Amino acid sequence: MRQLPLGLRLTDRAVFASFLPARNAEALAHARAVAAGEVRGVTWVCGPGGTGKTHLLQAICAAAAQRVRAAYLPLARVAPLGVGMLEGLSQLACVCLDDLDRVAGELTWERALFGLLREAEEAAGTLVVASPAPPALLPWALPDLGSRFTAAAVLQLRPLDEAEQQAALQLRARLRGFELPDETWQWLRRRYPRDMRRLYELLDTLDEASLTAQRRLTVPFIRDVLLRSAAQPPA
Repeated sequence: MRQLPLGLRLTDRAVFASFLPARNAEALAHARAVAAGEVRGVTWVCGPGGTGKTHLLQAICAAAAQRVRAAYLPLARVAPLGVGMLEGLSQLACVCLDDLDRVAGELTWERALFGLLREAEEAAGTLVVASPAPPALLPWALPDLGSRFTAAAVLQLRPLDEAEQQAALQLRARLRGFELPDETWQWLRRRYPRDMRRLYELLDTLDEASLTAQRRLTVPFIRDVLLRSAAQPPA
């Protein structure tokens, strides 16, 4: 896989196996086909925050990198560094651009994106982008770029309901080698309703704490861990 600057890395848990299909089974199947090289061209992934857009893009990149040169770029983080961050990406077979909405409407960025898109099409490459909104709803400075993205395969991710949220967290926990008891899930749900990004972050924190303390994820234990974490001064 192409090395990205600034120490950017794929999250090791962002793989297809840890993505709960639920009502997004069709999008997951399409993403797998993209990663396998069975679907080329442009794929646009959209949906509200916490629906798994970043997870899916990183999973595509990780799987595609097993056979071709691939890269993942989170534009929300790197956009302040300038449009030069896109240089060289056209040489790769699979490029995943997250948070494309952060640069939509900026002419310099759109010109560079248009060039990347055109070169990807000429080379029969793969470009996967993500944004909360579908391409037709973004404020494009270049109408031609908006038209090309609108013609892409659009994957609309749906939020998980409460039962699916529990299943997604328990799946992530099992893949990491531990169990998330129902009573623990209920305690977390009451405090962090419908915030999957935060729940996944908490799961990571609790996993590390349980390994260190050799403790199960009981309600008293997670309460203690989260209270101690909140009491620590920021680094």
